[in-house]
Amino acid sequence: MEKVVVLDSGGQYCHLIARKIRELGVYAEIRPVGTKASRLAAYRGVVISGGPASVFEPGSPQPDPALFRLPIPILGICYGQQLMAQHLGGKVEPGHTREFGEASITVKSRRSIFAGLAERERVWMSHGDYVSQMPPGFRLMATTRDCVVAAMGDESRRFYAVQFHPEVAHTVHGQKILSNFLFGVGGCKPEWRPADRVAQVEAAIRRQVRDRQARERKVLFFLSGGVDSTVAFTLAVRALGPDRVHAIYVNTGFMRQGETKEISEVFEHLGLGSLEVVDERKRFFAALRGVTDPETKRKIIGRLFVDVQDHILARRRYSTKEWMLGQGTIYPDTIESGGTQHAEVIKTHHNRVDRIRQLIAEKRVLEPLSQFYKDEVRRLGHALGLPDSVLRRHPFPGPGLAIRCLCAEKKLYPEPDEGIATLAAQAGYQAFLLPLHSVGVQGDMRTYGKLTVLHGAEIHHEVLAELTTRITNSFPHTNRVAVALWPCEIDLAQWHIRRATLTPQRIHLLQEVDHIVTRFLHEQFLYDLIWQCPVVLLPLSRNGGETVALRPISSVDGMTAEVVHIPVPQLAQLAHELAQVDGIDGVLFDISNKPPSTIEWE
Repeated sequence: MEKVVVLDSGGQYCHLIARKIRELGVYAEIRPVGTKASRLAAYRGVVISGGPASVFEPGSPQPDPALFRLPIPILGICYGQQLMAQHLGGKVEPGHTREFGEASITVKSRRSIFAGLAERERVWMSHGDYVSQMPPGFRLMATTRDCVVAAMGDESRRFYAVQFHPEVAHTVHGQKILSNFLFGVGGCKPEWRPADRVAQVEAAIRRQVRDRQARERKVLFFLSGGVDSTVAFTLAVRALGPDRVHAIYVNTGFMRQGETKEISEVFEHLGLGSLEVVDERKRFFAALRGVTDPETKRKIIGRLFVDVQDHILARRRYSTKEWMLGQGTIYPDTIESGGTQHAEVIKTHHNRVDRIRQLIAEKRVLEPLSQFYKDEVRRLGHALGLPDSVLRRHPFPGPGLAIRCLCAEKKLYPEPDEGIATLAAQAGYQAFLLPLHSVGVQGDMRTYGKLTVLHGAEIHHEVLAELTTRITNSFPHTNRVAVALWPCEIDLAQWHIRRATLTPQRIHLLQEVDHIVTRFLHEQFLYDLIWQCPVVLLPLSRNGGETVALRPISSVDGMTAEVVHIPVPQLAQLAHELAQVDGIDGVLFDISNKPPSTIEWE
């Protein structure tokens, strides 16, 4: 079977490239970017991924120079383009203007990798450095307003490179570009059949549960009720039988309103056996009392999950010699936690804290989905016969509402920013910064930036989309933009960020507003049009209350995301409903894409 290799430079989208290639029917494998060229000669093509490093940094990921002497086609993406230029005699320079998010390229050569595309194409950028001079033999294939060499190619050697990311869903014809490279340039044949994967995963489960003495271990899953853990559990039951797989649900107190009961009922309806429910609400709230730092919150929750798991595994029934831990971990959980050699840590997932890594090292963890993305997990679920009511549920983070309830260590005030305010005024809005830092992903690196709040004008989605991109590209100290829905205009003298920690009262309020939003999306037939809609509680106060931020996004796999432009009348109606909730002082609409913002705020 023909194979293509993706050389991993540490980019957040490395495995996404491989998955997109597999979707086209060509088997893709991932190898470190420094893999010896002699080991790559048998592949039909090479793709060099993006990465968080700069080619100017000492020790930055580098390919074997002999790679470029192989007689096989090569495609460089983002950092991969810069590596190609650097190794072949071109010139790379630090960018004065960063490009993160949507951009429009002008195609100069509508052949080879751009065959069948239009003169203007929408693409997704995430870079700082840029190619200022192409290597000898290359010609310009595409450009943007801020990036002269958006794509280049040497057709005689079948070397091509693009500064944007064709693998992400928001590069509209990115799959066509990859298809052109595989079939038009590389001459590959579509022989890979992903439908075979269910049987392969089940066979892998059976292999992994055997210990060194070839004894057949059992598996204990701690289920969340989400798509990933449900599919992973179902695969294990099919592979091992119901007598060797058990499920426990830990109620941390951070789930959605009524979710514990709902999950138990769904589990019973699916005929997967009984679900043991363990109530640990008091324990989790006690451990998080007074904690405000987001990373500390995640780590405490992760450690506490393991403590609970260890306590349960210590029961005689779950002797570690006979049982191992099952998890619904999917690949973005691994890659965004710095799970590959050069990858930047974007956020710490609860199933990748230190103690979980230790269990993995001891071969005590089964993760059937660790190489799959969310959309692939749903396809596996369909193949397993799971109903849409389970598979189409919006993703929900493992730490639950704890990471959607923002905290503040001390009283803070909104901050004016002349540069952002001037840019916003050109579009008819007023703007200020909130000193609440949220997580972003820019240039394949994690960033912490302040929140930009726009207000004082009606919602115009197209205007706001362009303004958001300009703000986050031009001002590195902000990576997220939200617009005020209610009140429309904000008097900064009346508002402040109050000191706030995680309390049962704040979580209860967040559960209430989250329930209102979820019900509204169902009633307005918007739920299935949205991939996920985090509802975030901010301690931004006018009358001693809280502010709600809405984040409806569309995505395929969570690696990139685009804000869903809910019609203005429906937005206004939802904001009005939330304004009636006791304790809510304001409502914001998060209008940021990923990149530059992550889906979750923390």
